Amino acid sequence: MNLTSIYHHEIPEFLVQFANTPAMLRLKQVGMHCGCEYTSFPIFKHLERYSRYDHSIGVALIIYHFTKDIKQSLAGLFHDIATPSFSHVIDFLNNDHLTQESTEDGTKEIIEQDAQIQELLQLYQLTTEDVYDYHKYPIADNDTPKLSADRLEYTLNNMINFNYANMEIVQAMYNDLLVTTNEFHEVELQFQNLELAKQFAFGSLFCSKIYVSDEDRYSMQHLAELLKNAIDNNILTTLDLYQDEPTVIQKLLKHPTFQKKWNHFQQLEMIDKQNYQQNDDYRMILAKKRFINPYIQNTGRITTIDSNYQKQLQEYLDYSFNYWICGRSL
Repeated sequence: MNLTSIYHHEIPEFLVQFANTPAMLRLKQVGMHCGCEYTSFPIFKHLERYSRYDHSIGVALIIYHFTKDIKQSLAGLFHDIATPSFSHVIDFLNNDHLTQESTEDGTKEIIEQDAQIQELLQLYQLTTEDVYDYHKYPIADNDTPKLSADRLEYTLNNMINFNYANMEIVQAMYNDLLVTTNEFHEVELQFQNLELAKQFAFGSLFCSKIYVSDEDRYSMQHLAELLKNAIDNNILTTLDLYQDEPTVIQKLLKHPTFQKKWNHFQQLEMIDKQNYQQNDDYRMILAKKRFINPYIQNTGRITTIDSNYQKQLQEYLDYSFNYWICGRSL
């Protein structure tokens, strides 16, 4: 799906220019769903294609819509430029899946070494320092559980993709947002209407539960182990992971053993859950719990206003992953 028309009435020319560089175009073949969309689990099987490129454009447009600042918008555009194939699966491979920061490594280096990006930066009188770190711009990114352009974009997109909301509801939520100071005297994207804020909060929690579901966690861990096995057997290199997903998949399919492993991964469609490790195929897998606690202008956070949301959020945060899971085909 394409939400760019919701985020801003047009894509500015500077964004078109930077988005058409090869380093950015690679992200068209890197998915937001971290390899889960290649499985046959029902919750992922019919997802529309949603790439890191789509997400990056969306984040950049949201930032530009609310700030009209080119450097902040470009920092949002570039925030995933170093993302490897299958995205946060590589955090699992790097044993960094509880913080999910390892896939950001290399952003500055990629921008610095890309002649086309550097030429464009000079054209707009910008430097690498201006655009490589979106964390320094609070509308682009801020500390959980505040609302930022990054969290907003993937939440709105996934609310539609997982059939929680339609375009009309998403449009209403987006139109209600404004930038103003929060309780910490920091600028933040905030809602004006309480009911729309509640809808967004519950929608974000719905998506958060999918991000840590048994199907999601097992898919990412299983694929991480498959990729590590391929690297250990010289079927892939670590650098291959920084091409795109079709390239990596084709390399796996050329080897009979890994073709079988990939086909098995694609056929996963149900989870068996046990209180003990029944055999070596079972995994106990922890996860990073993402969540958003949106602020309503002059009112406060949803958790201080809606006790039902506070209860459901706490249940989500308290949920334990101390059990064993295994993916299977029917």
